[in-house]
Amino acid sequence: MSDPAPSLTALTLEQAAKVLSAASGRRMTEAMLRADIDAGAPANADGTINLVHYTAWLVREVSGGD
Repeated sequence: MSDPAPSLTALTLEQAAKVLSAASGRRMTEAMLRADIDAGAPANADGTINLVHYTAWLVREVSGGD
């Protein structure tokens, strides 16, 4: 039996890196995500990432925080 699909609101850094790499066509690594978290990107208490919150954070960062 295969593993259930991951929740977009609770992705491990490994899962998030794979999803973001596939969606963007650019390489995304766990280290890059960790650096973003260290820079203020939101993360869940258990260390997972809510992809919707993370994407919103990225948009704010790119747009200059408006």
